[in-house]
Amino acid sequence: MSNKTRMTPSEAFVETLVAHGVTTVFGIAGSAYMDAMDLFPLAGIRLVSVAHEQNAAHMADGYSRVTNRHGVCIAQNGPGVTNFVTAIAAAYWAHSPVVAITPEAGSTTAGLGGFQETDQMPIFSKITRYQVHVNSPARIAELTHRAFTIALDERGPVQINIPRDYFYGELETTIATPQPTERSAGGSHSLDRAATLLSGASCPVIISGGGVVMADGVDAARRLAEHLSCPVVTSYLHNDAFPASHELGCGPLGYQGSKAAMRLIAKADVVLALGSRLGPFGTLPQHGIDYWPTSAQVIQVDTDARMLGLVKPIALGIRGDARLAAEALLARLEAANPTPARDETRLAEIAAEKTAWAAELAGMATPSETGRISPRAALTELARAMPADAVVSTDIGNVCSTANSYLAFDQPRSFLAAMSWGNCGYAFPTAIGAKVARPDRPAIAYVGEGAWGMSLAETMTCVREQIPVVAVVFDNQQWGAEKRNQLDFFDGRTVATNLENPDFAAIARAMGAEGTLVEEVDQIGDALRAAVASNRPTILTLRLNQELADPFRRDAFQPTPTRLLEKYRSLSG
Repeated sequence: MSNKTRMTPSEAFVETLVAHGVTTVFGIAGSAYMDAMDLFPLAGIRLVSVAHEQNAAHMADGYSRVTNRHGVCIAQNGPGVTNFVTAIAAAYWAHSPVVAITPEAGSTTAGLGGFQETDQMPIFSKITRYQVHVNSPARIAELTHRAFTIALDERGPVQINIPRDYFYGELETTIATPQPTERSAGGSHSLDRAATLLSGASCPVIISGGGVVMADGVDAARRLAEHLSCPVVTSYLHNDAFPASHELGCGPLGYQGSKAAMRLIAKADVVLALGSRLGPFGTLPQHGIDYWPTSAQVIQVDTDARMLGLVKPIALGIRGDARLAAEALLARLEAANPTPARDETRLAEIAAEKTAWAAELAGMATPSETGRISPRAALTELARAMPADAVVSTDIGNVCSTANSYLAFDQPRSFLAAMSWGNCGYAFPTAIGAKVARPDRPAIAYVGEGAWGMSLAETMTCVREQIPVVAVVFDNQQWGAEKRNQLDFFDGRTVATNLENPDFAAIARAMGAEGTLVEEVDQIGDALRAAVASNRPTILTLRLNQELADPFRRDAFQPTPTRLLEKYRSLSG
């Protein structure tokens, strides 16, 4: 820690950002923090000016998830800050260390109902890991440092609330040096017990979750799996938590996941859940398979002890870092059996399940018609043309969620989704943040046209800021996920789910981006490859037919009473 230096609170705030490695902030210019913003260029901080504050926070989320570092967003007090809420909730469920800087109305007029004034702390109280209200200009560096530290340590968003008049004046302060918290593998007794359970298992299965990616633990999980000759399934929407091309990689669980993964975990006698909270939506029956092995002994590893046994009963909980725990378990297993023979019978079973699922998935794509493409055919062609090093973000919706069956990755920090928050308008801004963080990697967003209506304005951001993201917009003229529910559970009555869309490619061109309309299945691969190669912001609109996959939740609705059915049918003639 340096000696005290005389500076303004704005300088202290900006110097603290620099100390924590911040080089990019996402937001919209605002008078409430303009004194600090004026210092950003001098400090080497780029302010990416966005079209809407929700998208700024999504960009910070994407930036964070591909770097494993802080993502930072800032907004004008009042309505600018309240626009953050949806995206901060998404970051909360993705365990992203997003720092939301929320300038507040002036301290001397607090409570008078002045211009753009609201109490900004309660709004974020349930969707942040930590909140701090700067109660004195003299503490701005100290409290900003604390928030940044907690965001990484507790893996989640934090809020720094600063009255706008506290950026001014002079003070003597110090700029703290970040001190990362050292993690551990977990308790030695628990690790001993887990190693014993795994060594005695006949059909162990590893679930590799988001915590494995966050801990840089994919290679450790691979080595552990190879020692055990056991299949590895990935948790819902964490398809990048294990190399898809590895012989032991079996794909994701959850909605539109891999049947190979589900059939193999259904046979498990011991399940090692590495870095997964075993969320309820990611373990529900899918494809007609109730795959969760209720009789298996489950070992759950998570850095948050509150997650252990929260959703699924477990035999053993280990509060530890996923990578370190995997390494510690492997060391114990190797000490007992240094060179285990490959279990060829198990490996053949894994290969057979993967082959069968690949063949079944390929057969699900229905023929396309002239001018309208089958959704599964489109997803197949996109997967074939996808660059190996691409970062892909997906929105919520029927077609985007069906992509879970088709997206496979060999390197971590490649797949970004809204997780269990499931909000529309997530994918495009998140891909923008990822591209800013990793300009060396293609960034591709899958977006339904409903969600595209919420985020397409950020095309202007991409053009202005020269961020070459590719958005693939699925145009099937419907809110597909909800229409699927109406078809299945409401006797086919459609209310507010049919859409009439403009030419999104033409709109993109009007904004200064590239825009391509794709109406034939054999054009998809070339269009995606050209979009990536152009190094320009590009919107690919794929005209799809109205075919829909299964609903998200078959357990979420009850049948319409016969009395109402008869009434509806009599009204319709």
